[in-house]
Amino acid sequence: MQAVVKRRPVKGYDFVTIPIPEPKEDEVLIKISRVAICGSDVNLYKWNDVAQVIAAIPFSPGHEAVGYVSKIGSGVNRYAFPIGARVAVENHFYCGKCYQCKNNLPHICSKLAQYGHGKGTVHGGFSEYSIVPARYLYRVNSNITDDAACLLEPFGVAHQAVEAIGVKNDSVLVTGCGTVGLCAVAICKYLGASVVIASDIEHTKLEIAKKLGADIVIDARELQERIMKITNGDGIGCVVECSGAKPLVNGGIYTALRKGGKIAMIGLPKQALHIENPLTNVVFKSLTIKTVHGRKIFHTWIECEKILASGKVDLSPIISHHFPLQKWEEAHAMLLTGKAMKIMISVGSNIASKL
Repeated sequence: MQAVVKRRPVKGYDFVTIPIPEPKEDEVLIKISRVAICGSDVNLYKWNDVAQVIAAIPFSPGHEAVGYVSKIGSGVNRYAFPIGARVAVENHFYCGKCYQCKNNLPHICSKLAQYGHGKGTVHGGFSEYSIVPARYLYRVNSNITDDAACLLEPFGVAHQAVEAIGVKNDSVLVTGCGTVGLCAVAICKYLGASVVIASDIEHTKLEIAKKLGADIVIDARELQERIMKITNGDGIGCVVECSGAKPLVNGGIYTALRKGGKIAMIGLPKQALHIENPLTNVVFKSLTIKTVHGRKIFHTWIECEKILASGKVDLSPIISHHFPLQKWEEAHAMLLTGKAMKIMISVGSNIASKL
């Protein structure tokens, strides 16, 4: 099979031909159909300081993946994962033994490994076939497209955040319109927010936010002034912070929130943070602040598939490019321009091979 692999601690990957792996007792061999490039994959491609913390060589990248069951290990339930079944990968590989795992929090396992990062597995979605333990696979039961099934992973991150703060009949501001932020816009609208406001500095992203249901879009540089005007000085009820931008996380989002407001933190700050005027911006406002990591296994997946299968949310505006696996270099070059949204890699046909 063909696969993209990181074998050396340098920028880039190698494109290799290697044997198709055999699944062990608890594993499933899946024929990959789609794999998406996440913005965080820039770190892995460049092999920068962040990558050296979150990943371990060797590995195949690609943690957002969907495929079809091709072969199962002897200990896998063949009724749960029959040959040809479509499955998506929960990339948070939990241990099942720590405090979090024993208390229904496996998505934040204290010994968390990760598919597509070389932590706990060398496998990832940038290959024609991939090995995944059965317990980390979500069986897709609806007729949503492979693209949509592949997006269940980032869509699920947004869903966990929005669900955590509750947005029904309330005003919501989504800061940062990358893939997860745009998913959050769509989810807020679907879950009954009274008004959804999207904020970013890139106007092309704000146009996509409109397509996904944003009622109002705001240039992030005018955020506080516009929010106060829109809300008659009360401030916004909920914030879903997806930018990780230091000015917003340190102060902007807190000044935009009304007293008693709620905020969910998703964005990944790259610098140390502090909260400006913490008494007036946070403590005296009696805010609810939630942070999220990943998806609730498998509650989030079930709810997200329901949303996408309803036909009321169309994620296609988020996808800016499609490439075949053989053009992985061109796909990553496009990612590095900063002009792409979600890049999809088509790996193989939608029919699983019976090996």
